Amino acid sequence: MFTLAALPHISTRTMFNALTATALLSVASLSNAAIFNDNLPTDKDAVLSVGVNVMAVKSAYDLEDDTEVNVLPGAFYDNNRFYIRGAQAGVYAINDGVNQLSAYAKLAGSEFDPDDATGALQGLDKRKSSAEAGLSYQRRTSVGGIRAQIGTDVLDRSGGNTARLTYLARITKGKLTVYPSIGFEYHDADYNEYYYGVSDEESAETGVDAYKSNSSVNPYINISANYDFNDRWAGFANQSVSYVPNEQYDSPMVDSRTEAATTLGLLYKF
Repeated sequence: MFTLAALPHISTRTMFNALTATALLSVASLSNAAIFNDNLPTDKDAVLSVGVNVMAVKSAYDLEDDTEVNVLPGAFYDNNRFYIRGAQAGVYAINDGVNQLSAYAKLAGSEFDPDDATGALQGLDKRKSSAEAGLSYQRRTSVGGIRAQIGTDVLDRSGGNTARLTYLARITKGKLTVYPSIGFEYHDADYNEYYYGVSDEESAETGVDAYKSNSSVNPYINISANYDFNDRWAGFANQSVSYVPNEQYDSPMVDSRTEAATTLGLLYKF
């Protein structure tokens, strides 16, 4: 009689990361495949816009000053084959004017610096932002667009996975274009544990209550606006607000039910 050898245990995180990496490579390799002949042609007149923006972020963490202001570079470009949108870049596998399937990479995650925290929280470990890679699908309709994304932490800071479902609209009047959107963002337990959990070791050293988080769903709204001053210069603004659910709010590191980011910027078109 033959006996099957036991398969090694594969964690959900490891399996998801492997599947995501495989999918990303597949999407990238298929971007020029013949089966996608309906894709839009490469836009040889696509405009590259670069500039600078000022971002004010109101954190949900319990900090001495919960609003941080940063000056950051920005870039926007889309030639129907690949794109850059601020801190996100991607390559299309499908882009036929109605359906868009792309592989993307972006900056992601929160950042907690204990030096900026209050009281005993100053003894906790630092939480760092990371990079996310994943897949994005968007379908355009006569009443707006629906976008679904799934991504994973490729730097393994949290080892966590996220997913987003968003409704987007576009309103244009003269030189002003406004993009309102609303959606939900899913964070798995690994993500929340890294950014909001307090380990037993941290608790013993600081006196902060230990906390173990589960997965969560965060509703959010966002509105962006772009105004073309002339053929070369444009200004843009963005406001986003996210609701902090119990799985994150119950952490002793958190003291606010909302997180918000306000961005103002100036772009130059080449």
